[in-house]
Amino acid sequence: MGSDSAILKSWRDELPPCSSSLVKVSELTNNKHESPHFVSGGFNWRMVIYPKGNEEDNGSGFVSMYVECLSATPPPMDVFAYLSFFAFNKKDNKYLSIQDVEVKRFNSSRFVWGLSKAVPLDPEKGFLVDGGEFGAHVKVASSPPVVSVDGHKFSWSIRDFSALKLNDCVSKTFHMGDKNWTLTLYPKGDSRAESKLSTFLHLADGETLGMILVRVHLQVLDPRGSNHLKCCFKSWVMASNRAQGMPQFMTLAKIQEAYLDLEDSLNVEIECEVVNAS
Repeated sequence: MGSDSAILKSWRDELPPCSSSLVKVSELTNNKHESPHFVSGGFNWRMVIYPKGNEEDNGSGFVSMYVECLSATPPPMDVFAYLSFFAFNKKDNKYLSIQDVEVKRFNSSRFVWGLSKAVPLDPEKGFLVDGGEFGAHVKVASSPPVVSVDGHKFSWSIRDFSALKLNDCVSKTFHMGDKNWTLTLYPKGDSRAESKLSTFLHLADGETLGMILVRVHLQVLDPRGSNHLKCCFKSWVMASNRAQGMPQFMTLAKIQEAYLDLEDSLNVEIECEVVNAS
């Protein structure tokens, strides 16, 4: 039931005003808690909480949080939605927002998505002090975004791009050229490129270190389909330099002007080929 997607974490003072649900847990039990139904995008939803973790989803030691689509009944119907989860921290008096950056497909064969390890059970962390307060927000996508991984291309949709406050976003791990990789994007630019989008390809943790010559084709998609912004480079990836990329790929002003779709998402594609490895 859990999600292996990339997530973004941030702090906020309040829950979103709509398409949300809130569950207050007065004591920690092994029983799951279900919220009242709520509506988003014309579909019915509810949040499901395991205050002591969902052991069947490897959630021991954490609070497990999920969203269930109650409208995914036969005949099969695909509902695409973005999910955000919230946990109130009594120490900071704020909500921790945990945003899944990838769209989820709900249908009759899979109608529950979420996080098996949302927040730790340790009371010292501030989320479980005399109970806890948890929320979920669902944003139904108007059309299925392109998010795919195959042997030749990795596509990544970074939603709510204009509102991102984190320094960097990291994709889920993808496999190309017999190696595992991640893509890191700096929405405001890294230290060398203020006000410009920076993107870097990283050799994933656990990969055997060595010298790898990689050829990369990277592009930011034009939502109108006519003017994708492309760049290509070839570089060595090694133990002392596990990442290669474009610190000054494009200006943020240009992104805001022409490269965000109607969902305020930035869509990136990457293809990489291992030319030589030792």
